[in-house]
Amino acid sequence: MRTLNRLLLAGLFAITPLAAMAADNAPSADPDVTIRTEGDKTIQEYRQNGFLYAIKVTPKVGPPYFLVRADGTDANFIRSDQPDMLIPSWKIFEWK
Repeated sequence: MRTLNRLLLAGLFAITPLAAMAADNAPSADPDVTIRTEGDKTIQEYRQNGFLYAIKVTPKVGPPYFLVRADGTDANFIRSDQPDMLIPSWKIFEWK
């Protein structure tokens, strides 16, 4: 019985560093929020693990509104209060 207890204890000590490494790589539950100002609007970008999933736009005049992903691609955002209106996004220049 003593040998079994020692083996279980040794196994526990061997697994502990692996559990700590797995906890470091776990995705965070809280979103990252970036706040910036463009002209007369305040823009809050919500990211989960680096993925931009929503944008809150607060204009100086008028109610705030959210832009959310339409279909999971990078360019298509729609207003949450007007889902039929697509927000255009074009690349004019690109440097690599």
